[in-house]
Amino acid sequence: MTTWPFILLLGYILTAFLFPLMKDVKRAFQVAIGLGIGMTLVAVFQLAHVVQSGAFTVVAGHFPAPWGIELSIGGMEALVAILFTLASTLTLAHSMTTISEEVKPGREKMFLSIVHLLMGSLLGIVFTADIFNGFVFLEVSTLAACGLIVVKDKPDCMKAAIKYLILSSLGSGLVLMGIAYLYAISGQLNMAFVHKALQLGDYPNMIRISTVLFLTGLGLKAAMFPLHIWLPDAHTSAPGPSSAMLSGLVIKAPAILLIKVITDVYGLEAIADIELLPVALLLGSAGMILGSLFARSQQDVKRMIAYSSVAQMGYVFLAIGLGTETGLAIAVFHMLGHGFTKSALFLAASSFIEQTGHRSVEAFKGMGKHLPITLIVFTISGLSMVGIPILPGFISKWQLALATIEVGPILLLGIILISSLLNATYYFPIIINGWFAEADQEVTITRSRSTKELAPIVLLLVAVIAVGLFSGTLFQWIHIGLLPS
Repeated sequence: MTTWPFILLLGYILTAFLFPLMKDVKRAFQVAIGLGIGMTLVAVFQLAHVVQSGAFTVVAGHFPAPWGIELSIGGMEALVAILFTLASTLTLAHSMTTISEEVKPGREKMFLSIVHLLMGSLLGIVFTADIFNGFVFLEVSTLAACGLIVVKDKPDCMKAAIKYLILSSLGSGLVLMGIAYLYAISGQLNMAFVHKALQLGDYPNMIRISTVLFLTGLGLKAAMFPLHIWLPDAHTSAPGPSSAMLSGLVIKAPAILLIKVITDVYGLEAIADIELLPVALLLGSAGMILGSLFARSQQDVKRMIAYSSVAQMGYVFLAIGLGTETGLAIAVFHMLGHGFTKSALFLAASSFIEQTGHRSVEAFKGMGKHLPITLIVFTISGLSMVGIPILPGFISKWQLALATIEVGPILLLGIILISSLLNATYYFPIIINGWFAEADQEVTITRSRSTKELAPIVLLLVAVIAVGLFSGTLFQWIHIGLLPS
């Protein structure tokens, strides 16, 4: 059944307008969570179809490509769809009892509408086989992400959202210019048809310019160093569930689109002849080191986790910069693991803040006695970020190290090792102090969480562990349709 991607896209986008019409907030959340579970099942069925029958494309409407809009679904797209649907559903389930503490009364249903619009647009970015259609979904996701930030209606949120909107709009302009260059060369917008046109001609300078525009524009949206400057403020000031989706999901879709542009539009062989890959290697390496150094110097726990995302996206761009199918698969796998892990980390940290009223990393001392489940989630997720065996962070770093030995300079191996050690310098102190240190001052637990309220972040942790345990199978699935046949 090849209508799975349309069910996912229309299911999220059309239902976004349902929630403002509902009177009861609790019922609205129940409907949203129920729809999310349904969308997750659809995404699972879609993956099963890909595994059984291979990658496929579907046409939206009655006109075939290049006149009609196509969606392409391979292993990468199917797995990312599961990440987006499952992580967003569990985040909504967690926010059902917490969002009212962070937003003004009456804005809860607006929050649900924004989340559904965001999920629909992110899936559109991932599924698209039409480059301009991807740009349209990018713009919708930008506006929805701004909504997730400003829904809290605080001055810091307003400033962060404006900063994000301005910089993201700059990125959008660069992407649009890149699309214009490709259209000028090929007269096409469908990725496969653009690829065929590029193979028939000789346009080295225009290809070089357009690749730089795509890397810069999409890199800005994906928090590639040093274009990440919007991220710390946005992720820190937003409500906890918004931070989880911004870091875990929103910055992944532009990186996925960049991979699709590299594979489906240019092709790895064409990309190898220009300067895109060395630039991605350089910026990815810088992000891994400097993102970790910035995270290490933070005292606000959410801001620390936000800077950690800059470092983790550095691994993604380093893997892309290797310019091999293995490197691209590692980038996708790292985003899968990071998506679940960072969602769990932000929700655990936000739960800690809500229950204690403290945001400082120092306030985590002794919290294992008071908030053991929350700290367990934070601990295992943090260990994954560091790269402890079995967990997905270790798997992706190990695979990335092996890939760099094969194709990259040995210096890259040292950068991966140093970055992992830096990760440990800011996650380990929080974890060790949380379990074994005595609190400097008595921290009052202002609100306890029931087992039902903690279940979503525990399930996110289960997803993190599952990604690590089944990494071999996931790598096999990622390769399905990753490169055009």
